[in-house]
Amino acid sequence: MPYPWHMGLYQRHVVPCLTHLAMQSGRLRPFRRRVAGAAEGVVLELGAGSGLNLPFYGSGVRSVLALEPSESLRERAQARAGLSALPVAVLSASAEALPLDDRSVDTVVTTWTLCTIPDAARALAEVRRVLRPSGALLFVEHGRAPEPGVARWQDRLDPLWTRLAGGCHLNRPIDAMIAAAGFRIAALETSRIPGPRTHTFFYEGRAIPDR
Repeated sequence: MPYPWHMGLYQRHVVPCLTHLAMQSGRLRPFRRRVAGAAEGVVLELGAGSGLNLPFYGSGVRSVLALEPSESLRERAQARAGLSALPVAVLSASAEALPLDDRSVDTVVTTWTLCTIPDAARALAEVRRVLRPSGALLFVEHGRAPEPGVARWQDRLDPLWTRLAGGCHLNRPIDAMIAAAGFRIAALETSRIPGPRTHTFFYEGRAIPDR
């Protein structure tokens, strides 16, 4: 069902501003530092948002392709890209149809992105396509909690939360989704940050194309 006109305005203008503010939390910086800091070579970042990961890419990165569908967030990312010592191209495209050649990327980075992509399975298939066989998917995501009671609340809240939070889902099983897309999870840690237990269970890890 299409959004009413006021909900369309909310999704286009209010949600990007709220996303930018929420993603600036200092509690998220250590995760960004570890995940983006481990990237190498040609990097594709899905859902680059306002470019908050750009300062954390290290000397092993040759260039960054920062993909962001929101025009408002892309403008912020472009401003940050201009301050980066690395070559950064900010792209307007869908993660479900990446405008890149097969096996053209060394690292794909996702930070709190897979929760929001409408067809995450298709996006992960695209990630698998563009990654080189020696490449890696580096991720930190929030998702389905292991406690059955918390997971049930995630399921209950998800329909409303998705509408309020620009398509963000609370209950996606991130590790299972990545594995189902043809990846082997080489490293995985889970953790929580302070906040509602339905929103704060994190998956952090590294996945490689399964041969």
